[in-house]
Amino acid sequence: MFRPLNKPVEHWVDQRIWLIGASSGIGAALARKLLCAGARVALSARDESGLQTVADAHGHAMVLPLDVLDAAAWQAAHDAICTRWNDVDMLIYCVADYLPESVWEMEPMQAHRTIAVNLSCLYDGLAQVLPRMLRRGQGSIALIASVAGYMGLPRATVYGPTKAALINLAEILYADLHARGLNVFLINPGFVATRLTAKNAFSMPALQSPEDASRAIMQGMQQGDFEIHFPKGFTFLMKFIQVLPYRWRFALLSHYLETA
Repeated sequence: MFRPLNKPVEHWVDQRIWLIGASSGIGAALARKLLCAGARVALSARDESGLQTVADAHGHAMVLPLDVLDAAAWQAAHDAICTRWNDVDMLIYCVADYLPESVWEMEPMQAHRTIAVNLSCLYDGLAQVLPRMLRRGQGSIALIASVAGYMGLPRATVYGPTKAALINLAEILYADLHARGLNVFLINPGFVATRLTAKNAFSMPALQSPEDASRAIMQGMQQGDFEIHFPKGFTFLMKFIQVLPYRWRFALLSHYLETA
């Protein structure tokens, strides 16, 4: 009843991890921490110089630039990892596009891009890593979503629905893959100081650093948690608001808009 939903990660040494979104923010901090723990990490993002900065201090990192919008590039990147390391033990999807906006400010082209980056492109990655993981009967998929996916929040017109979809997808993946020996980790951070949250024009409660986030993520994986959410004081409050009747929830959000 109280056993971990996933098999706890007992050690990181020589774990072959493909981290998408490793050039900055949570992804870069997590990559550094994994590399320091002895993991072999393939670092992917569009920003090759950012990836190289992360990799420079670690000899067991692979710099693998990737535009997630390029479907063909996923296979080429996966082939490169398998050629060098034979396989991938864990895929971490830490890519996000975000523009704070109300629904009347939404631009369709930007909305399509955000949906593609935050959600649709992930399916290209899953198509690459899952067949080999399923044949081996082991492996891990980690999706970095957000507490913005818990409920409809102001100014998250496109970002919020994509994160809600990631939460839903993680639940589906767990239902499909757990019995086949695979781990699925759903990561729901609160506010983390990154280039994306720097776009927010409001005070962000319980703001954490990317380093705080990386510690919480690795600790959750080591405990075998399915949902890794942090900081707990803030995320439990969000979970409480999530279960309130809509009348009360909307009243709270309206009050927030009036005071923000």
